[in-house]
This record gives sequence, C-alpha cells and structure tokens, in this order.
Amino acid sequence: MASLWLDTAPPIGFDEAGRRDADVAVVGAGITGLMTAALLAGRGARVVVLEARDHVGAVATGNTTAKVSLLQGDRLHRALGLARRDAVEAFVEGSIAGQSRLRSLLAARGAPAEERTAISFAFTPAGVAALEREVEAARGLGIPVESSGAEALPFRVAGAIQLIEQAQVQPVAMLAALAAELREHGGRIVRAAVRSVRTVGRGVELETGSGVWRAGTAVLATGSPVPARATSALLTASRSYAAAYRTSAPLPEPMAISVDSPSRSIRSAAGPGGAVLVAGGPGHAVGRHADPRRLVDELDRWVRSYWPDAERTHVWSAQDYATPDLLPWIGARPGSRGRVLLATGFDKWGMSSGAMSALALAGRIAGEEPEWARTLRRRGTTIAALGQAAGAFGAVVAADARATASALKPASTPAEGEGELGREGLRLVATSTVDGETRRVSAHCPHVGALVAWNTQDRSWDCVAHGSRFAPDGSRLEGPADCPLRALRRAPREPVAG
Repeated sequence: MASLWLDTAPPIGFDEAGRRDADVAVVGAGITGLMTAALLAGRGARVVVLEARDHVGAVATGNTTAKVSLLQGDRLHRALGLARRDAVEAFVEGSIAGQSRLRSLLAARGAPAEERTAISFAFTPAGVAALEREVEAARGLGIPVESSGAEALPFRVAGAIQLIEQAQVQPVAMLAALAAELREHGGRIVRAAVRSVRTVGRGVELETGSGVWRAGTAVLATGSPVPARATSALLTASRSYAAAYRTSAPLPEPMAISVDSPSRSIRSAAGPGGAVLVAGGPGHAVGRHADPRRLVDELDRWVRSYWPDAERTHVWSAQDYATPDLLPWIGARPGSRGRVLLATGFDKWGMSSGAMSALALAGRIAGEEPEWARTLRRRGTTIAALGQAAGAFGAVVAADARATASALKPASTPAEGEGELGREGLRLVATSTVDGETRRVSAHCPHVGALVAWNTQDRSWDCVAHGSRFAPDGSRLEGPADCPLRALRRAPREPVAG
C-alpha cells in the first residue's frame, strides 16, 4: 500500500533528458537531492536530478512521518557520548540553518510547513532519566527545550519534554515545491537508474540504464549511497512502520515521539476525507525480525487503546541509516578527489538532516562551504564510536550465522505471502509465493554475499547485513547493492540410489 503522502499529493512528473551533461548531477529525488539541486540551480548552476523510481519521493522521503524538528527523541545526549562536542555543536548549528532554509523555501513557494510543538515522552523511569539527560544536553547546546508537554498528550506518560515552534510537512507536497523551485531556475528531473559513478578527467561520468551522463560533480543522495561500498558497510540500517487512521476522536495538536521501548510517534495530517492520525511504531534492524507484520498489529492495538474507533487507511514503511556516532556523514566519496559527494546517516530524522545536508553540499560545490559543515565532515572517529561500529559488525556476523543455520533445510514452496530460505544441493535458495506466483532467487545479497531474509509485512527479501532490499523476483528495491538477486531455475532432482 502507498503511504498517505504518496496517495494524497499530485505526482511530480519527469523532464525530457535532453543533453546528457550538467555542472552537477544529483542522484536521488528525495529531500536531500531536490533541495541540493534547487539551491545550486538558484546560484546559476546547470543541474540535473536522476531518479530511478517511476515517481519522485518513492523511497525514504515519501515514507517518513515528516517531522522537521530540532528535538529528535533523545538523540543529542546519545550523540554527545559518541562524538566530539564540537561536532555535535556543528550538527545543531547545521540543523537550525537547514530547518530555517527549508521553511523559508516552502513559504516562498506558497506551501508553508505547519508549525507544531515537538514533544519527546517516556513511559518508563529509564525513559524519564533519558529525557532529563536530553534536556541538559539540549540546553547546553543552545536549544531551549522545556521539561513539560505531558499535558498536551492524549495518553498518560511518565514524563515529557518539549520544544516549541517546530514543524511538520506533507513530504511529497514539499518535494513538489522544491521541484518547482529547481525547474524555475532551469534544472531538470530525469528518470534514470544510475549503475555506476566514476571520476574521469576533471569531472564524473554516470552510467545509467539509458546512457552515460557527464558532469563536473555528482551528488549521491540515496540514503545508502550507491556505489559507495565502504561507506555502506559502516552504516546500520533499520526499518520502521507507520500508519494513518481515521477517527472521530480528537487528534493530537503537537507531534510527539517516545524515547523508550516500544517506540511510538504521533502527529496529525490531512487525509483523503479529512484530518487523520499518523502513528509510527517500532523498528528493527533490516532483515532481522521474524515477522514484521506483528509490529504493525501491535501498533494497531496501541492506537485503538486511545482512539477506540480508529480505522487504518494506510500503512507504509521506511528505511533509515545510522552512523556509529549518530551524526550524518556529509562529504566526499573516498578516492573521488572531491567530485563525488554524498550524504547519509540521518537516523530517522531525514527532514531536518536532509535540509542540513543540502546546505552543506550546495555550499561546498559553490565554494562557500559553511564552517559548521567543514567541522562536521572533519570530525574524525572517537573510541566510543569505534566500539559502536565493532558492535554493529558483530551483530552483522551473528545475523548472517543465524540466517545460514535456518537455511540448511531442504528448499520448499511457501504459502501465499510467505518466503523462506532452503538448501537445494549445495546452493541456498530464497523462495517466495506472492499473488499466486512462486519465484526462486539466490539467497545471497550481491553487495557482500550475506544472506537475505523474508519481510512478511513488505513482502521483500531484505539483506541481514547492510540493508539492501529486493522484490520477490529479485529486482533491487533499495540499499547498497547495485544489482538484483540472481533468478534461479529449479535444479534437477538428484538420482535415487538403488
């Protein structure tokens, strides 16, 4: 099912390819890509945005909960424990600048963001302690977070903190405004799947399914940049689920998110027949949950415990990436001589971090990189972040081992809507049945060879290592893999002895 945002906003069309050259080629038409492109086009650059999907906003941006806030759960105090303080200060400065620029762009296009109070809340004493640390961290970084907000929530909580004058958006309508800004300054959005990006002479070449594009600089704005294998290996990929509900009960005025488990977030939004509740539920490491359908069922039950007549109208999911120190990576792909730039690691806060990244990338390309952006990209790695990375690597190894152990049974045909791994001779096979059709593909992700696992909610094959995702037929959906799962024919039966 399409997200509420994709279902209720007019589609954003594509432009004719025309000349296959530009000053800057941006890969990915989400918030980071389109805002970067719009800012550069406004400075006079010739810009093209290349988008692989058949509609703009189809991946992360169109499947978010779309909160534009400096209060991001309890992220700041956790980041201070993993990164240098000057890097976190730069992150806050960039977030403020990005939020301000995004809101001014949208207002100028006649599509202003909705101002809301942002609330972080807790159900448990441990969560309350995290909120107290977050207030201290935020105030020390110059953000006026208040120890209040519980009274504005429609359910009882153990504690809450809030930050006024934040914002929420309809993310696809936001993309439409950015696309209009880009096109007004001569930029283009072209449908093309980028297969590789390489530095050539003083520029770059981008190989796509429809030909080669040439540019002075390329920007990879695709969540998990492809191709950038080393970068992707250091990211932790998570998948989370959200839904929209029609209800006659009052809707929340603020936008709010919990800091403890199970994760819950709420906001209001415009739906097809009036205002609806948008609720977010818990996430999981990609490929590492036995049955994500249960997470959506749990979210439904939680919503109906406070809005008894709630009727779900939409359900969707999104993928997010986190760096070891919880701060975004905004910089150059290693070995590209500064000609292939990327932004990733937004840790579920893509609206704020995407806008910040656009300012940093556009400024660097124009020769006016903000000082906060320079500090952020030169921050280095702390011992604590190295420990976090080591723990993430260990989790990948363990997940692949568990998947291997579960795949040693003989391959069979699963029931409708299901998928499973199995052994066929010496090879491991991923078999699924969707809409009455059974398909068989390689069980090994082409990124680094880790195994995939079946996502029962999204009906996809998800890599247990770095988050690449594939359709039942093996075609690539997203993530660091740059090619599909290999389709398999059924192996001949082994001869029976005797």
